[in-house]
Amino acid sequence: MSGVETVQVSADDDGIRLDRWFKRHYPALKHGQLEKLLRKGQIRVDGGRIKANHRLAEGQMVRVPPLAGVTSEQTPKPKNRDITLSDAEMQELQARVLYRDDHVIAFNKPPGLAVQGGSKTTHHLDGMLDALRFGSEERPRLVHRLDKDTSGVMLLARSPSAAAKLTAAFRGSDARKLYWAAVVGVPRPAQGRINMALGKVPGRVGERVMAGVDGGKKAVTLYRIVERAGTRAAWLAMEPLTGRTHQLRVHSLLLETPILGDGKYGGAEAFLDGEGIARQLHLHARAIRLPHPAKKGFLEVTAPLPGHMMDTWQFLGFSVNEEATGGDPFAEFDT
Repeated sequence: MSGVETVQVSADDDGIRLDRWFKRHYPALKHGQLEKLLRKGQIRVDGGRIKANHRLAEGQMVRVPPLAGVTSEQTPKPKNRDITLSDAEMQELQARVLYRDDHVIAFNKPPGLAVQGGSKTTHHLDGMLDALRFGSEERPRLVHRLDKDTSGVMLLARSPSAAAKLTAAFRGSDARKLYWAAVVGVPRPAQGRINMALGKVPGRVGERVMAGVDGGKKAVTLYRIVERAGTRAAWLAMEPLTGRTHQLRVHSLLLETPILGDGKYGGAEAFLDGEGIARQLHLHARAIRLPHPAKKGFLEVTAPLPGHMMDTWQFLGFSVNEEATGGDPFAEFDT
């Protein structure tokens, strides 16, 4: 292999040890060689020195130096993840860009689009990123994820340095994320803080996240009611202070108000009758605020509600007006 590479850790490699990551992706590299490169600081993660037993996290950037004796034939080539798009599909994807500069792209992910592929997922955003180059030699990089059925704002890095800084912001406390959700029922109290650890457990129909399990990780969510439709439903604003899988869906369930359309966690109780209410998940990443990766100040982006949620808002009588919505979306959580 010639030249330095910067490789982003995928979801499939989340939690793997660094030495095992190299064994998986660079099998011809011997462990002694790896240790020598680590001692010299030639291999780094998010720009910092690291040890072989460090566990990687999805989205981190691994600096891989030229590897002596490891040829391109020995190193497995990455799988072809590109998805061929028609001109109309490319234009539709590009029309979902909310903000763009030389360092970052803010994208409005539609519900139903997976962020990354898998054994049963062949249609995903990661395979479409070439359509979002906008003339750049660099392919945009994913720096965080949303669930397939969650809509809203996502950030893409346009360079390795921007990816490292954005990833660090998301992993630390510098990034703020605001979600809007419709829930079945009305939580009490009207606003509060949910502090309940979450862990993954196997099940008959796949892995689930549950509260209070042994080995669970800290999970904290702020919430407040924006509006309510009698006792039938409520519009919640939610700010996760941690980033656990399915955190908002499980924490909403702890309030005894499942997110509308979330059959996985809420079962039949997560649905409402009405021709104006879709059976899709009603969870939307409304806004992100974090330090800009290359400029002074903060980057703040908001995403409009998707069509099925706008229909539900109108059916329930919620007063959102996208054209009139302004101000600081996080203000009520700062008081």
